[in-house]
Amino acid sequence: MGVNGPFLHVFCVCAAVAFGSWLASVITKNNSQVDRLWSLMPEVYIGIFAAEAGFANARLNLMLALSILWGARLTYNFWRKGGYRRGGEDYRWPILRARMRPWVFQLFNFGFISAYQHFLLLLIAAPAAVAFDRQATPLNAVDLGAAAAFLVFLGGETLADQQQWRFHARKARGEASGFLSEGLFRYSRHPNFFCEMAMWWCIYAFAVAASGAWLHPVIAGPVLLTLLFQGSTRFTESITLQKYPAYADYQRRTSRLVPLPPRS
Repeated sequence: MGVNGPFLHVFCVCAAVAFGSWLASVITKNNSQVDRLWSLMPEVYIGIFAAEAGFANARLNLMLALSILWGARLTYNFWRKGGYRRGGEDYRWPILRARMRPWVFQLFNFGFISAYQHFLLLLIAAPAAVAFDRQATPLNAVDLGAAAAFLVFLGGETLADQQQWRFHARKARGEASGFLSEGLFRYSRHPNFFCEMAMWWCIYAFAVAASGAWLHPVIAGPVLLTLLFQGSTRFTESITLQKYPAYADYQRRTSRLVPLPPRS
C-alpha cells in the first residue's frame, strides 16, 4: 500500500477535517463536531479511492456502495435524535469535561476527540487502499461473503436503533421507564454497537479478498474501532448504572456486545 496518490489525498483531507473539527469545538464550546461527521467521512475516503480508479473497479465500487448505505442510515438516525440541532451535544462530553481540569480536557479534545477519532475513520476506510493497489484481483467469494454479512449487520443495527427509538418515544409519553431490555437488547446490551463493529470487520475482509492475505496492516482500523467501543461502552454503562441501580442485574444476565442467550 503506497503513501502517494489517493492515499496522500485521503490523509490530507483527514488532517484538514480533524483540524477544522477541533477549531469548531473550541469556537462553539461543543465537542460533538466529530460526531456530526462520523457517518460521512469513511465513504468520502472510500469514494476518493474509487474515483481515482475511475469508478471502474468492481470491488471499490461495491465498498463505496456499502459505505454509502451505512452512512445514510447512521446519518438519518443521528439527525432524528437531534444530533445536528444547534447546540446538540453528546451527553457524555459535559460529564467528562466536569471530571477534568480545563487544560487537560482541551488536550483530550485535540488529541483524542478530534485528531485520533478522525484518524480512526481514515483507518477503517483504509481497506480501500488495498483494493486500489490490487485492482487486478477480480471479485471473489470472500468479497461476496463480506458484502452479504455487511448487509445482515446493517439490518441488525437498523432494527436495534429502531427498537431503541420506539422505547425512548414511549418513555417520553410516560408509557415506559428505565432502560431497554427487550427485542435485540434481550441478547446484547448494545446490539447496535456490535453490528457497527462487525460491519467494519466486513469492510476489512475486502482487503483480504484483494490481497489474498488474511492478516494485513489495515486490520488496525477495525481493531482500534473495537477497542474504542469497549472503552465507550464501559463509560456509558457507568453513567446508566448511576441512574438505574437495576441495570446491574441486566448486566449480570445479558451479554455486553456479542448477542448471546440471556443468563438466568
